[in-house]
Amino acid sequence: MTKQGRPETKRIQLRIRGVVQGVGFRPFIYNLARHFDLTGWVLNDGDGVGVEIEGQKTAEFLLSLETKYPPLARIDDISINEIPLLHDADFTILASESNQVSTSIPPDSNVCPDCLAELFDSGSRYYRYPFLNCTHCGPRYTITQKLPYDRPNTSMASFQMCADCKSEYSDPTNRRFHAQPTACPVCGPKLSLAINKILQRIRAGEILAIKGLGGFHLLCDATNETAVQILRQRKNREEKPFAVMVANLASAVKFVRIDDSSATLLQSPKRPIVLLPRQNTESLAASIAPGLQWLGLLLPYTPIHYLLFHEAAGRPDGTDWLQQPQPLSLVMTSANPGGEPLVIDNDEAKQRLESIADTIVDHNRNILIRCDDTVMRVMNNQPSFIRRARSYVPQAIKLPHEIPPTLAVGAYLKNTICITRGDEAFVSQHIGDMDNAATLRFFEESIEHLLSTLAVTPERVAHDLHPDFHSSRYAKSLDIPSYAIQHHHAHLAAVAAEHHITEPAIGLALDGFGLGEENQAWGGELMLIEGPNYQRLGHLSTIKQAGGDVAAREPWRMAAAFLYKSGRADEIATRFKAQPVAKNIVQLFEKNINVPETSSCGRLFDTACGLLNIKPKASFEGQAPMLLEGMVTQTDVMQDGWQIIDGQLDFTPLLTRLINCDPIHGANLFHGTLIQALCEWSAAAAKSHKINTVLLNGGCFLNHVLASGVIQGLHTHGLKPYLPQQTPPNDGGISLGQAWIAGLSHKST
Repeated sequence: MTKQGRPETKRIQLRIRGVVQGVGFRPFIYNLARHFDLTGWVLNDGDGVGVEIEGQKTAEFLLSLETKYPPLARIDDISINEIPLLHDADFTILASESNQVSTSIPPDSNVCPDCLAELFDSGSRYYRYPFLNCTHCGPRYTITQKLPYDRPNTSMASFQMCADCKSEYSDPTNRRFHAQPTACPVCGPKLSLAINKILQRIRAGEILAIKGLGGFHLLCDATNETAVQILRQRKNREEKPFAVMVANLASAVKFVRIDDSSATLLQSPKRPIVLLPRQNTESLAASIAPGLQWLGLLLPYTPIHYLLFHEAAGRPDGTDWLQQPQPLSLVMTSANPGGEPLVIDNDEAKQRLESIADTIVDHNRNILIRCDDTVMRVMNNQPSFIRRARSYVPQAIKLPHEIPPTLAVGAYLKNTICITRGDEAFVSQHIGDMDNAATLRFFEESIEHLLSTLAVTPERVAHDLHPDFHSSRYAKSLDIPSYAIQHHHAHLAAVAAEHHITEPAIGLALDGFGLGEENQAWGGELMLIEGPNYQRLGHLSTIKQAGGDVAAREPWRMAAAFLYKSGRADEIATRFKAQPVAKNIVQLFEKNINVPETSSCGRLFDTACGLLNIKPKASFEGQAPMLLEGMVTQTDVMQDGWQIIDGQLDFTPLLTRLINCDPIHGANLFHGTLIQALCEWSAAAAKSHKINTVLLNGGCFLNHVLASGVIQGLHTHGLKPYLPQQTPPNDGGISLGQAWIAGLSHKST
């Protein structure tokens, strides 16, 4: 205080880091400073947002800054320094500075309530405009070439703002002040087909490809079985489930059960696809998710989506209709033929989607980076990823501490890459399975784009232990030290990294395949994790895979392997007589031809499915275990269903019991026994090593029954279990673990 009792005039210099560009942060600072009668300036630069404020109410400003910042912003760090007074005349917004980048591009976001009000206000100049947005919503990452996040560095650079848009863009009191994608019907992007024409074609049973935020979607009427079947045939997607988009929660409850946590996730600005328990889905096409007990549901997130539902509702004025049930429901799936990357370019769409879509609807705003829809479910009242992509990328994951700049190139299936910068890890959007040339190009494009936008030059690169993966060869081709990371070690390290677990921990990694030591196929692993090192404490007992990798798609083969191992080879030909090669498969086992052994928990699930005759031949990865999970009514335990011999967990008694079990009882017994055995196995290891932390990861933990059961069981043993929350349990999270291990390691391998 001054001698007269008035607050002292101070000048404060601020450095604000986090997601603070492209989210309305500068106008927020500007208006906050004006509100407290402060002078100074604010600007964007490569480090985030720089601010200097001067006046008597700097304390009030700082309090409001930390509690009232914009909804899409995230503040990671604020540095505050008092500096000499400069006596500015007012508060101004300075031009952005381009220097070494250490800030982040914000993810794309759902249309905000204010923009929705304008979209459906017949008196607004934005009425029914398919590309409206503001600083609180709209495209960000998918239209940005590099930082700082300014219009010239986005795909909006070619759109010259009209006088009205320029006025709003230049007005610090306006919601669109420096909203880089801002546009209107006069000066902005144009849709190639009117909304009413699009809806007419959907209602006529057509398949449409529509350009969205991160790529094209294929969509059709979700109640039209013929249209859905045609879509399946054209996309060559036999039974893999489709997601369904509905207008709102009131429409969703007709088809699925929604708890409070799922409702919050569905309606969040990030708008993921959420897996929910099905109910009363008879009005939907039967082939949307055949045989599965879960339905992937999402709500609209672009103006185009909202306008389709608005058109179907009869174009009501205002937004009240958005709270009422709406009849329109749409199949919404990624536009990518044959497992290739998502289509993003207009010319590319004409070439690659012409044989799938009856009508292609594009627009003239370029998508610069592909980004699929994110897929999630609620696990133990917490959001859990199945696929991490749109609206969550490139959101940083805080590491326990800083590591050298590292590039990790991920796994073969469900590939993602990860780049670290200081104590942050940036996991890319879902790239896909590395089994075609287009995905390999997308993989390399993603590395270049993320390195460029983050302005990182990696000092080391991490890759899978498997030497024949494209990602491994790519990593070794770089002129920096490379680190080969064992697959399941990476799974568990990803959990440790995001939960900041740096002390030794027990780890349980359960999945389909990962190359282990001495070229063995691993997948049911009990480990001791200590920083960049691991010790294999035990594993599931091994079983032969008849035909190698093909066994992952044909569960009957795994059941045949178990029958052979159990001395019941004579039952195979009769039990699996519907399979033409069953009568000759015993010869493969006897001559040891293409029957590699595996400790995989995924193959254990397949063995159970094969014995219970659940989908002997699957049409997509994990289909049979998903069907098995859906049959569980209440888990049951066969107390003598397993044994542990020399560290190997053997389920021979349980599997023998399943040979003559009905499917529902078998599903209950298999899940319950597996859960209890895994918990006792892990607890014994934890006790032996005097550790109470257990890391859980791997694709098998996508199974809701297994994951929730193991979590509960380990708690009962007095242990602290951790599942991944910021990456998927499947191979989409491998890159984070690879980066963390390589960052901690001292020598390249």
